[in-house]
Amino acid sequence: MANSNAKGDRRERELVNRLDERGFAVMRAPASGSATERELPDVLAGDGEVFYAIEAKSSAGDPIYLDGQEIENLVYFAQNFGAAPKVGVRFDREDWYFFHPADLHVTDGGNYRVKLETALADGEDMAELTGHSARTGLDDYADEEEEDDETGVRDVLLAFQRGAITLEDAAAMLE
Repeated sequence: MANSNAKGDRRERELVNRLDERGFAVMRAPASGSATERELPDVLAGDGEVFYAIEAKSSAGDPIYLDGQEIENLVYFAQNFGAAPKVGVRFDREDWYFFHPADLHVTDGGNYRVKLETALADGEDMAELTGHSARTGLDDYADEEEEDDETGVRDVLLAFQRGAITLEDAAAMLE
């Protein structure tokens, strides 16, 4: 268990350093809630315009689970502090991905779950979180292209996204 805690501490320090590199004032709450009677988020970060209270979780496996009370405490603290609540997840050999707690899957037992595939598909990456890029998806282009899309570009891209066709087939169809 101590090894697991050490890894979690390393990951939290890694997150703090990554946010610092992107110009955020950032601090890690040591031992989060265990050092005090108050339940604190793992990381507080802000750049003068946006402020985050972040609960950070990392795992070698899939999925990552969060206790329901942990999320309630995060949201409560963030509201009182004036920050946006974020859950940051990091799977081994992957980068950090961030979610608003309301966007997480709630289990029958009232806990929260993030799968690797969900993190990769729907999570905000570090650049998005820090305002250095914005996520775009197929739906962002659908309205623009539907009017003059005679070749079915959107349909080809959606078929590829669903796994119905290979990348090579999609490329050939779009030539």
